[in-house]
Amino acid sequence: MNMNNKDELLLTQLVFMFQTAALQQMGKLKNPVSDKIEKDLSQAQISIDLIEMLHKKMKGNLSSEEQRMISSVLQELKLNYVDEVSKESAAQPSSAGTSVQS
Repeated sequence: MNMNNKDELLLTQLVFMFQTAALQQMGKLKNPVSDKIEKDLSQAQISIDLIEMLHKKMKGNLSSEEQRMISSVLQELKLNYVDEVSKESAAQPSSAGTSVQS
């Protein structure tokens, strides 16, 4: 295996590691340690931001395949994140119109 192939494989594994973490943090996958669905959207946002930062910093150094892979992962994660945030907003009771009277 030449160095370019090894680096491409390692980059793919790194991106997929952050993708898996983000999906677990959004409650889309079970946490393998606890074997439970756990949701932490602020941590999911950090995982997505890490992939985005890597993507920006590596601009011009990615093969077209790597570019497509990272763009695809980011698009999927962002759509899932927005979906989870909107579910959470819908689940919270609205405080509008509920005034406290003394």
